[in-house]
Amino acid sequence: MGNSKKKSKAGSNGNRPRNGASRSNSQLLGKAVRPFDSAQGENGAPTSNHDVRTYSIPDYRLEHPNFTVRQVAEKDKHGDEHVRYEVTGDRDVPVPHIRDSKYLSKEQAIEIYRYMLLNRKMEIALENLYKQGKVVGGVYFGLGQEACSCASSYALDKDDWFAPMIRNQGSLLVRGFGASDVMMQYMAKADSPTKGRDGTSHFGDIEKRNMVSPISMLGDLIPVMSGVALGARLQGRNLAVMTWIGDGGQSTGVTYEGINFAAVQNLGLVLVVESNEWAYSTPSEMQYRCQDLAERAIGYGIPAVIVDGTDACQVYDAVHEAVARAHRGEGPTFIEAKMMRMKGHAIHDAASYVPKEMFEFWKKRDPIARFENYLLKEKKWMTGKENADLIADVERVIEEEREIAVNSPMPTPESAEGGVFCEEGCHEIKPKYGMPKVKKGTAGYKETEATVHLK
Repeated sequence: MGNSKKKSKAGSNGNRPRNGASRSNSQLLGKAVRPFDSAQGENGAPTSNHDVRTYSIPDYRLEHPNFTVRQVAEKDKHGDEHVRYEVTGDRDVPVPHIRDSKYLSKEQAIEIYRYMLLNRKMEIALENLYKQGKVVGGVYFGLGQEACSCASSYALDKDDWFAPMIRNQGSLLVRGFGASDVMMQYMAKADSPTKGRDGTSHFGDIEKRNMVSPISMLGDLIPVMSGVALGARLQGRNLAVMTWIGDGGQSTGVTYEGINFAAVQNLGLVLVVESNEWAYSTPSEMQYRCQDLAERAIGYGIPAVIVDGTDACQVYDAVHEAVARAHRGEGPTFIEAKMMRMKGHAIHDAASYVPKEMFEFWKKRDPIARFENYLLKEKKWMTGKENADLIADVERVIEEEREIAVNSPMPTPESAEGGVFCEEGCHEIKPKYGMPKVKKGTAGYKETEATVHLK
């Protein structure tokens, strides 16, 4: 490039450090604290200008990375300007240990670990199938998010509902889908859940697994799941309904509408915000002004908590408690899980816009490596041989599932016209838990005034 000149461009938030603020665990969200004892005037009104409410949000992370991301513009020898991102901050801090779960048993922790391994190795198999030209369309990865997807869905009860995003493929495995289902779906095979009518993980199962299909319009799953919770309540059930959203999708308007509806109606929505540092090619510093996305819950008057998204125990405990709140009819919970997606938006995106230093920092915090170390060395719940046997079994299962997917036939051309619309006798639509409970009213409506036609 020859001699280049560098100049810094301030980020939209003034280059404030991200993820660095430590918060007290002693006060729950929504508990107002008045830091000044003001003298009161008439009618009990405070006479001081310092009548300020402050809120604290529990932050259960054992580390608080303190980075600053900024844009740097460089001109090449031709005078053309090129923009890249630069990160500063302490990246050499030691990796923290896993926080002990308050609820997980030894057997449950090992089972979550196995699901995380299945998740990782399934996506590796999908990447290889893509490179072999066997995948229709693209592939979306959740590398680095396995603890969040698997541990959160593991915390749900059987009757609870969930709606995964396209990267939460680990939740499908936890809830009973096979890796072959996901592979066949990406390959548009006849035996896939949608019978070859879609090339990504846009499928659901509302009959057996209480799964609502992913929606490409980010944020739309939140009001949908709020509606599921409302429907269950009308049928006499307080259920937890969980969905995920990224830090980019969390900025959509429908996200706010859905959360607000759940808050006002006191519905059992469990929202896991996967704070991934980058929304496609945009860093968090240029997406939102607040220090932590969990702060947004204050505006809705609902509880929020911050966890380390690479720590399966922290994720499980937060969701476990949120699910319990939902079952008690205490309303929604906002969970911000901080981590980093270790691949780009999809397989076509090399994520070259992300500074390598960021990837290096989070690679040391690989959720599977951390959990493996926790189970083997910290808790001593597994021996090296038991771990090797478990990994070998997962690899065997993935290979068998891959063979099933590869050998599944492609759908016949004439099958394309069927299953597009809900045809007569397709399936019965009825309340899942019972007839809705409604107040008895008059048998008919009274006409109060004549119809008005406006020209």
